[in-house]
Amino acid sequence: MNRNGASQQIYPQSRIYKLGYYVSLFGAALLLLWIGIFKFTPTEAAAIKPLIENHFLTSTLYHMAGIQTVSNAIGMIEIIIALLLVFSVKFAFLTRYAGIGMVITFLVTLSYLFTTPGIWKIVDGIPVTDFFILKDIMLLGFGLIIINHKRNE
Repeated sequence: MNRNGASQQIYPQSRIYKLGYYVSLFGAALLLLWIGIFKFTPTEAAAIKPLIENHFLTSTLYHMAGIQTVSNAIGMIEIIIALLLVFSVKFAFLTRYAGIGMVITFLVTLSYLFTTPGIWKIVDGIPVTDFFILKDIMLLGFGLIIINHKRNE
């Protein structure tokens, strides 16, 4: 509500909206790039193994390729989506592809919360998990937003 009691609307052409959009875009790109690069390490390849091997969509990947190869492929997908986000600033048509990639990626990663044994623990009576994976909720939401995002600049 503004000072006159009328509700305020968020307009895509507003400066605050644009700032928020670009902070979200570059923040998502940074996270995806950083995490994607980390997938090329043996530490991350081993860390994601329980997630991958217990999921109905990804469990067969290890039968086709080794642990590091699977992790590298996932890393490449994340890096490609990050680059699509960055290049969408100049080439707006890439935004839709980045959004679709984000939605698919984060739906799969969030589903690991329901397919990986032992991922949930009870601590002081509260169910907790690896909170790092919960960032994917926000990234999924941003992916949904940008699928049909039209920039008015």
